[in-house]
Amino acid sequence: MFFSQQWNPAKYVFSKERQAIGVSYTPYLSKLVDDIFLANLTFYTKNTERSAWGLSLKYFSLGDIQFNDLIGNTIVQQGIERPNELTLDFSYGLLLNEKFSMAVAARYIRSDLKLSSDADATPASSIGIDIAAFYQGEYFDMGSNKASMRYGVNVSNIGPRLKYDEGGQKNFIPTNLRVGAGMNLDLGASNVLNFNFELNKLLVPSPVEVGQQNGVTLYEQPDISFLNGIIESFSDAPNGLSEELKEITWATGVEYVFQDVFALRTGYFNESLEKGSRRFLTLGAGFQLDFATIDISYLFSTSRIRNPLENTLRFSLTFNLSNPVIETPE
Repeated sequence: MFFSQQWNPAKYVFSKERQAIGVSYTPYLSKLVDDIFLANLTFYTKNTERSAWGLSLKYFSLGDIQFNDLIGNTIVQQGIERPNELTLDFSYGLLLNEKFSMAVAARYIRSDLKLSSDADATPASSIGIDIAAFYQGEYFDMGSNKASMRYGVNVSNIGPRLKYDEGGQKNFIPTNLRVGAGMNLDLGASNVLNFNFELNKLLVPSPVEVGQQNGVTLYEQPDISFLNGIIESFSDAPNGLSEELKEITWATGVEYVFQDVFALRTGYFNESLEKGSRRFLTLGAGFQLDFATIDISYLFSTSRIRNPLENTLRFSLTFNLSNPVIETPE
């Protein structure tokens, strides 16, 4: 719930806490370097019983880059570059009835990958819009236990393409369609099992072949608007429907929660071998300490292609800034 700004901000209106702030840290390529990381700072508040808004700042550092000449000597004049990327988000969610909510988020994107050796390169920036919806069902009987269903959808990063330099190629930002469902199973005595399933489709056009070079086929993104790119992304795969389906990733997860103070989690992510081959298993745990929550996770790659987060310990720390919301009787 705390980091729903990234997944589905429409969930915030169902939060038990009125205000919370959280920070997460993810080392990147930790087996190779120690200065590449992704940091995230998120804050949300329920300003009324029917509305909530959130803020989020994400910063991705690509570490220090030292310039060397062809024989490996350091180029002192060039110095050290620190390319980075960041996003700043704002979201607003509204409860339309007791079970259904919607939210919209606006995101400023800045990608500073320029190097001083390229005088024409400039940081690229864009704006992304998210449109999200969430449904939280009531509890129903499932054998001797109680269960509830929840559903969510989010179209994220709807916005113009990035351009790093004048006359250069424009790059699509990662517009995604995410659809998910989950079930809470109350086992009694404050024991809860949560089951989750998610499908994701990247809404950018497929690259087009532009020629051959040294026996290697060259591709580039088509020069169309981002709106046309979203529309064409559903039908432009070279091999038709079968390839379009391969562009859909799926993920599933299970969480066990005991008395809202301890949680164990596991999940699996799958992507087609022809579309990136990201496949990994995650394990995680959460601990509630008074007004703070600590979450940790670990990733195991199950693909032949190495994952930059493989064998990496990630963590987040969240602080509840208010007392739990007291529900108003009907």
